[in-house]
Parts: sequence; C-alpha cells; structure tokens
Amino acid sequence: MSVPDWVQDAIFYQIFPDRFANGDPANDPFNIQPWGTPPQLRGFQGGDLEGVIQKLDYLHDLGVNAIYFNPVFQAASNHRYDTYDYFKIDPKLGDLSTFKRLLKLAHGLGIRVILDGVFNHCGRGFFAFHDVLENEAASPYLKWFHIKGFPLNAFGDEPPPNYECWWQNKSLPKFNIGEPQVRKYLLDAARYWIEQGADGWRMDVPNEIDDDDFWAEFRSVVKSINPHAYTLGEIWDVNPRWVGERSFDGLMNYPFRTAAIDFFGRNSLSVSQFSNTVEHLLTVYPREHIYAQFNPLGSHDTERTLMMCGGDLARMKLALLFQLTYVGAPSIYYGDEIGLTGGKDPDCRRAFTWDEASWNADLHGFVKSLVAIRKAHPALRRGEHRPLYHHDRDGLYAFLRKHDQHERDALIVVFNNSDGTVIRNIPATHSGWPSGAWARDLLSGKKFVVENHFVTNLRLSPRTGMILSTQ
Repeated sequence: MSVPDWVQDAIFYQIFPDRFANGDPANDPFNIQPWGTPPQLRGFQGGDLEGVIQKLDYLHDLGVNAIYFNPVFQAASNHRYDTYDYFKIDPKLGDLSTFKRLLKLAHGLGIRVILDGVFNHCGRGFFAFHDVLENEAASPYLKWFHIKGFPLNAFGDEPPPNYECWWQNKSLPKFNIGEPQVRKYLLDAARYWIEQGADGWRMDVPNEIDDDDFWAEFRSVVKSINPHAYTLGEIWDVNPRWVGERSFDGLMNYPFRTAAIDFFGRNSLSVSQFSNTVEHLLTVYPREHIYAQFNPLGSHDTERTLMMCGGDLARMKLALLFQLTYVGAPSIYYGDEIGLTGGKDPDCRRAFTWDEASWNADLHGFVKSLVAIRKAHPALRRGEHRPLYHHDRDGLYAFLRKHDQHERDALIVVFNNSDGTVIRNIPATHSGWPSGAWARDLLSGKKFVVENHFVTNLRLSPRTGMILSTQ
C-alpha cells in the first residue's frame, strides 16, 4: 500500500462547491443569494456539480489534473462540514448520477477527483444525533457521541454544550470513534465513495481523532478498493506521525504555505531563514511522502493569497513561482489564478466571477505558464532538490531541480525577493551544464552563458524570478 505514484505529477485545484459555478439553477434553493454576494456564514449562492462539469474545459485548459472538493455531502451549511448524510450528494449540488457523470468526464480529461471527509464530527441533523435529541438516554445511538447530560442544549449561544463538539460549536457534535457502530458507518462511507470512482480522500482534522488504529483501518479500507487512491490529512504542523502505512500518503503542507507567504508576501523572513525552513521541510518525512505533500498557498481556511501579499502582484507571482517549482503537489485555490481576493473565512469563499473582463489576465496567464512548465519537466515534479545560493544582503535564493532518469532535464530556479535589481553569477553545481552552454529563462526567453559551473551575469529586476534550462 505505497503512496500513489500519480500524486507526484498532480497539480490540484481546490473547489468550494457553492461558489465555483452554478450549472443547474433547478437545484437552487428558493431564497438563493445573488451570485457574488459577500460571503456569509449562512446562505447559498448556487454553485453545484453541474457547474464544475460545464467548467471542466476551463480547468483542463489551465492545466490542472486533479480536483480537491470541499464537502459535497448533504449538510445544512454552505461549507458542508456539518454533514447530515455521508452517503448522499447534497441535492443543492446534484445527485449521484451527476457526481458519476462528473467523474467520467473528468477522468476522460485526465483529471482525478478527491473528496473531503469529515469523520471527527457531524451536523445536528445527522440521523443518530437527531435520535439522541428526541429520545435522550433511551436512544439506541447514545454511545455514538460524548453526551454529558440531558436535555441536550444543542441550540443557542448559552450555556456551553453538554456534549463534546468541534471547538465548542453546538452545530458540530463529535463522534465517539471508540464505538464500533460509528467506526463501521464512517469506514463504510469511506469505502462507498471510492467504489463510486473517487480517487482519494482529504480528511478533516484527523489529529482530533487521536486513534492510530482508526486511521490504519481507514487506510486499509480505502486502499483495498483502489491501491492508487490518495489519502491526505489536514495537519497544520510538521509531524511525521501522520504519514506512513498507518496513516496518510501526504499532508496539507501548511508549514510550506507559512514560509512562502512570510517570505514572498510579507517579507518578514530573511533569505537564510526562508531557505533553512523550506529545505528542512524536505528532511522530516520519508521521500515518497515528501513528494506526495499537498502544497497550498491559499485554502478555504486562510486569507486569499493576493491579500496576504498586500495586493502586490509581483509578490504573489514569486510565491506562485516557488509553489510550482518546489517538491510536492501544488494546489491552486479556486479563483486565486484570476486575482480573487478575500480575508479570513468566510470572506475567502467568494464566488468565482466568470466575466473574463474582470479577471487579472496577467496573473491568469502567468499561472497557466507555470503549470505548463511544471508538466513539461519531470525534474520539477519528480527530481531532486538541491539548494544552490542564498544571501540575505542581495535577496537572492536559488535551487536546482534535476531528474536522474532524464539527465538533460535540470533546471535552476532563481528568485530576487528584494526591492532592487541584482546582477549575479549563480552556481550551476550538479546541473551537468558544460561551459559554453546557454541557459534560457523559460519565463522570459532571456539567455545567459554558463562558464566554469556558473550561470553568468544574471540580471533580475526587483521581485522577479527565473526558471533556467539548457534544453
């Protein structure tokens, strides 16, 4: 049950279903909010699976080859982390036939699909919790939850809940994973959606289910149906416990995001601090798990990338350049590629605008170019990573990506994260580039000569970068 090989080549696109595209107005609620309404905790704007189907060509043209969906199962909220029914697509999104059609069309374009599993807690409308609300101590589902007293104070802000729930949120009662019937229900759900054709699971707050046996069994169930399914854990820190044969293939690499945003977006790290951080991240997990890390710059839980970069497009481009050339699977949060903005959730969950006149065309084209470069070069997806140069004084950082099985596929990525133009010779150590070769920047087309293991006279304008290749 090794890590699926395809993840090294994956370029993910994360979709918050209610806000990406409305393809079937017939499933909209009667009180739907107008598309583009400022995000609120309550209310729906009509995004659905049919909308994703209709925009698959857009995703394929962008170059992404994997989709990560936030929850799509029946729930009360627009975020759907308060699941009612783990075996049913939310009717506001479509139905099982819609989901299967999406999978068939996506797979036909070479796009895989992973789903969001919320196994730590459910919604108040979940059948077993509803039964406890009605029957109290006489409920046959009493042991499914951590009940401390009756009657359940499941609504309102006061007093504190008398049952365990996620972060004291009464709408999210916590499962008792130690109860065999609960484990069976959840693992049956994990099995069911892989059987329907999903390509993997992203699991919400797995560290709050502090039970290695459960996650070992989860992995076994998923891999028994599809050995190539990807299992991804939402872990926010660096913790090797959460990868391996008893847990996950990869983790949501938020430490990667923090470093990239702090360095490129906020300029709050020195070059050496950034270099030490991102290079350390490549040492803390076994290689196969490092290359299966899920590397976001933004997500449904964070401020939008452009906002974190202070609205500075040059800073965001550097962060994207790093994301698309670093080790692990990059993830584009829907709308980041067109310059969508937003603060902390729910503001980061704004509706995608399909009026191309409102897009940041420069940013969209830049993302598309980076994706194409990554897909064209195995070294950027599967190659080794070697640091080459960093210096706090000039703001330069450079590293090599090289693939052993493609000897000519070596690339040097250089960043100028300073406010001044820098001219430098950059080491080409281990690249295999001979003296006299010309190294071309794949972004601008500019060429630089290689002499004595250095790329010479590189001129980088403020807040710019290069991807150098001799191919």
